[in-house]
Amino acid sequence: MSSNITFGTTFSRLDVSPQDMISLLQKLFSMLMMTEFVLGNVANGFIALVNCIDWVKKHKISCPDRILTALAVSRIGLLWTIVFNWYGTVFNLPFYSSDVRLMVYIAWIVNHHFCLWLAVSLSILYLLKIANFSCLLFLHLKWRAERVVIMILWGSFFILLCHLTALSIVAKMEMNDYEGNITWETKLRDIMHLSSMTVFTLANFIPFTMSLTAVLLLIFSLWKHLKKMQLGGKGNQDPSTKVHIRAMQTVISFLLLFVIDFLAQIISIWRSIIQQNNLVLMLCEVLGILHPSVHSLILIWGNKKLRQAFLSFLWQLRCWLKEKK
Repeated sequence: MSSNITFGTTFSRLDVSPQDMISLLQKLFSMLMMTEFVLGNVANGFIALVNCIDWVKKHKISCPDRILTALAVSRIGLLWTIVFNWYGTVFNLPFYSSDVRLMVYIAWIVNHHFCLWLAVSLSILYLLKIANFSCLLFLHLKWRAERVVIMILWGSFFILLCHLTALSIVAKMEMNDYEGNITWETKLRDIMHLSSMTVFTLANFIPFTMSLTAVLLLIFSLWKHLKKMQLGGKGNQDPSTKVHIRAMQTVISFLLLFVIDFLAQIISIWRSIIQQNNLVLMLCEVLGILHPSVHSLILIWGNKKLRQAFLSFLWQLRCWLKEKK
């Protein structure tokens, strides 16, 4: 009670009502959301465009470029889904009916699933292509790196099917009418919440564990490589070391952004049960869109072909602006 009085006194001194403060924060979050949305679309569109142009010129495309292109397309779909959900929950709630919300959530699950698993596949591919281990199992997987990635993606379809099946069951349970039995409604709500949290956690925990394993193995491989270079009296700035470091930067950045996204989703799920359309949910949406937008910028800078194409584009843009002036 005392905290409410303090906040009320503070607002009165500043001549700012709590409603005005909420409106101001809502506008700030909307600006951040649109900024990340534009950056994410530009970055992912650039990745897809460069790889497609290179594919047309060379009449072939490598496995990493195929994964990057598919990842960029899925992230564009995820960005539009997140912004559409933002528009429905913040600006046009009457339009955002239960049917529309269910369709948007299905689209989010599909796009988010492919964003995670394509990024995981890229991490595994970096590990198999770059790391050096004498283990027979690792060498066997290294020789069949592309086949391993394909098997991982096919296996992820089973997880997606389980996720969509659980969602359809929950949706059917919500459509049933259990009025008049408050005890059953409470039990049903608890079961639905527990099942959704379990499926969501498993669907995110498995790719996170695989990416974390890839990072740890890359670090161990780099440590072994540096130790061998020191014993051989060579420097540490050889091409293999640089490749290790760039791969680790890409995978570690993915893990950090993935953790932020996962925590934001967990908080959003818990808060949506208590109260919807509050500032906490808005903040979770803003943090959730960091993953498909910022990581794509990191991918551009960590990929030699994409980085050169981006620098060439900036140089041409600079020359064009000079001509205009």
